[in-house]
Amino acid sequence: MSGTSDYTPPKVWTWNKANGGTFANINRPIAGPTHEKELPVGRHPLQLYSLGTPNGQKVTILLEELLALGHAGAEYDAWLIKISSGDQFGSGFVEVNPNSKIPALLDRSGEKPLRVFESGAILLYLAEKFGAFLPADPAGRAECLSWLFWQMGSAPYLGGGFGHFFAYAPMKIEYAIDRFAMEAKRQLDVLDRRLAESPYLGGADYTIADIAVFPWYGGLAKGWHYGAAGEFLAAQEYTNVLRWADAILERPAVNRGRIVNRINGPLSEQLRERHDAGDFETRTQDKLEAAG
Repeated sequence: MSGTSDYTPPKVWTWNKANGGTFANINRPIAGPTHEKELPVGRHPLQLYSLGTPNGQKVTILLEELLALGHAGAEYDAWLIKISSGDQFGSGFVEVNPNSKIPALLDRSGEKPLRVFESGAILLYLAEKFGAFLPADPAGRAECLSWLFWQMGSAPYLGGGFGHFFAYAPMKIEYAIDRFAMEAKRQLDVLDRRLAESPYLGGADYTIADIAVFPWYGGLAKGWHYGAAGEFLAAQEYTNVLRWADAILERPAVNRGRIVNRINGPLSEQLRERHDAGDFETRTQDKLEAAG
């Protein structure tokens, strides 16, 4: 195995702005805003500030599922946060999420606006608020939440670990790719074994656990992430994950939620801002560009 290096860590690390690969222009070792910018506010009870990444898709999928169930209070405005441009470091966004990561939610349905940040916290908050997609019985709730928090702990190894070194790092480092590929495949195997014994992660019913895991691992199994990563990891071999992902993709709300705040892929699958249910028919990027 190759992997020799002339690098010796210094006693105290210092920030080198040029060292960071694809995201070097936005990564930094300090928190807080870089500029003053208020967030827009629409007319609906829920204001979402996000981007159509796997983490962002979790929340828009859940919101569309809640609306499909008839929860009118789940109506929302979804505002685009372009993380590559540093929108997440605007003062208004930092007020909603001091961690400067998407998604961030502002619930304006009560007397005072209530902020919720981190995707898992948002899913749990909305599921409890509307009493949906979270089992009420203690055993079912515990299983659902265990898989929800499994995703929170596991996906950084897939994204920031494997995805970064496989697709975004300025150089290919065999040790790093091997290390995180091994972990990504182990995670897929964990899911595959669970889904061999259960239709969904929490049990017989579709829950926020599935909504959280699907954009990351369902997307990986379907070949959506990091170019040739699915082939590299032989993701098609995890047949139970594929069966589960295909079942979830049959849900209309999932397909609506997947395109909200999205800025890549086919133009017909990009609804960069969502302010009304009719936007799916009239404001996808292909229709906006055709209209001039």
